[in-house]
Amino acid sequence: MSRSIKASAALAAAAFVLAGCANDSKDGGSSDTGSGAGSTVKQLPAQSSIEAPADALKPAGDGKAKCAAGTTIAYIGAMTGDNAQLGINIYNGAQLAINEHNKANPGCQVTFKKVDTEGDPNKSTGPVTQVTNEKGVVGVIGLPFSGESKATGKIFEQAGLVHITPSATNPALSTNGWTTFFRGLGNDNVQGPAVPKLADKIGAKKVFVVQDDSDYGIGLFKTSTAALGDKVAGTDKVTTKQKDFSATVDKIIKSKADAVFYSGYFAEGAPLDQQLVSKGFKGTFIGPDGVKDDQFIKLAGDASKNAYFTCPCIPGELIKDFATQYKTVSGNKEPGTYSVEGYDATAILLSGIDKGKVTRPALKDFVKTYDGQGLSKKYKWDDKGELAELPVYGYRVDNGKIVSVGVID
Repeated sequence: MSRSIKASAALAAAAFVLAGCANDSKDGGSSDTGSGAGSTVKQLPAQSSIEAPADALKPAGDGKAKCAAGTTIAYIGAMTGDNAQLGINIYNGAQLAINEHNKANPGCQVTFKKVDTEGDPNKSTGPVTQVTNEKGVVGVIGLPFSGESKATGKIFEQAGLVHITPSATNPALSTNGWTTFFRGLGNDNVQGPAVPKLADKIGAKKVFVVQDDSDYGIGLFKTSTAALGDKVAGTDKVTTKQKDFSATVDKIIKSKADAVFYSGYFAEGAPLDQQLVSKGFKGTFIGPDGVKDDQFIKLAGDASKNAYFTCPCIPGELIKDFATQYKTVSGNKEPGTYSVEGYDATAILLSGIDKGKVTRPALKDFVKTYDGQGLSKKYKWDDKGELAELPVYGYRVDNGKIVSVGVID
């Protein structure tokens, strides 16, 4: 476990203890009544800061790097579409790393190429094929979503092009035998079991689980329901692009659940929560990393006050120096979900380039054997492209803003 995560875990542990003590008092603290079970939901205290590890990899390196003109790292993923903000967070983090590197290394000006997939598996194969045919591209950040990652993994493998996803969490992605695939976070076998842990922390005894029809939603539904066990108050399925959730809302209300876990993305999660609240649901809405975004608050409005989130991502806005520099590439916006992970992944590829690993086979082998500290975690992959250090953070909405409540474990 990295020092940054240890510090976060300590903060989180203290926060959870404080929250439990407050709720045990007769005053009860800040809480909401569940839809039918009548249990109280705790408001977990927020983290205020995270100290960056002193030995975290810096994209600037030693400033002595040499590389050929046209050496390129690409971001491939959503830049437009319903859930584009998750992709934007990633490529802003990547852009910051590229900027820091190029400023410090006049002899190695790495080009950053961005290609839009709209986050759509059916549209992703064309952009990936385009990039893999460009010989100057030696490494890729992406793809952000599990469905498009599944659709394109074979193309990367055939091209021998290493790609690090900062956000795709479907566990099956690493079981295809791809040697070019690396995951920069914990998969849903880690995030799913965090759901009942968060439910316990906030005092929710029964959780209704709703699944969308994406590869991401299906995978996370399986791991979360298995982990919840007898806490499951009921389940239902919805589809991407769906707008009317009245049938699902009725099932949730009738189940008397204390909380709802939505396994999907914010484009549908927001109207679901909004319609739940408008029908009188008083419990907690829990979303995963695909829902944890400011766009969720914007779309759900006041209904978002009841929301918590799980995410295998570090709150970059709490890392002071990173947050300050990030605003230079984001139009003065704070880091979002997976901004730090995008930055870390790009820093690793840049480190390989600086060490002369400027061919696709050489950079792939560099990543395969990489072992080092990043801002968010320690990065060392197994033979399937999975990491060993897998923190999952809890978050909640507080006064119209998403705040971290620390590592769930």
